[in-house]
Amino acid sequence: MHDQNQILGYQPGTSFIYQLNATTKLIFMLLVSAACMITYDTRFLLAICVFSIILFKEAQIKWSQISFIVKFIVAFMILNLIFVSTYGQEIYHSRSILIHAGYFTLTIQEVFYLFNLLLKYICSIPIVLLFLLTTNPSQFAASLNKIGISYKISYAVALALLYIPDIQNSYWAISAAQQARGNELSKKAKLSQRIKGTLNIIMPLIFSSLEGIDTISTVMQLRRFGSKKKRTWYVAQSFKKEDYWVIGLSVLAILIVILLWQLNHGRFYNPFM
Repeated sequence: MHDQNQILGYQPGTSFIYQLNATTKLIFMLLVSAACMITYDTRFLLAICVFSIILFKEAQIKWSQISFIVKFIVAFMILNLIFVSTYGQEIYHSRSILIHAGYFTLTIQEVFYLFNLLLKYICSIPIVLLFLLTTNPSQFAASLNKIGISYKISYAVALALLYIPDIQNSYWAISAAQQARGNELSKKAKLSQRIKGTLNIIMPLIFSSLEGIDTISTVMQLRRFGSKKKRTWYVAQSFKKEDYWVIGLSVLAILIVILLWQLNHGRFYNPFM
């Protein structure tokens, strides 16, 4: 039986992050992530990295909850960094050779550019995971509807967030059943065997999930969901003082990026000039 803490999805907590309005957390995630994606100013990215790690520690999220997704993202990140080449010297308009071996040349400018790319991932990933793990889907749907988004769309988003843990639970249940029948899928098995076994689980899981979505859709239609222009929410939250502070902080991040754009004459901070 798998540990419930391994499920990537909302789990109640006591940190102040859990008490924030769901819309506040969405605005913070979008604005701060956009700021990190726009700028290549190393000073700003380092500050956001430290801030993101502090928030992650404050939320008391366990490593078992995020280990799989983090490993997947790290693998993708490494591939992305490997295939980026000779772009740094074009950006910073200088070339200081660090390593030269045959056809391979690595410059300090390229290392600095790759470091900035790494910082972007470190900035964005914790913020997105924080949003997923600390936001009650029902409260999020109510908050979206409160700011003017159709309750149909809001409800669809909530169902999508609620479905993530359900799919994971189904996967672990099927995996346990397969291993009980002698089909080894743990770390003891060969990589090729584990991949094949995982694919054998994923395909029927996708079809069963689609069937479940169709069932939910039919039930909602029978209950006349969507027949009215408005609806009430049991878990609607109002904005508190802390929410306004967090929204102001995210807007401040955008303003800082705009100021840095002016100071750096573009997106890139160039320490080589």
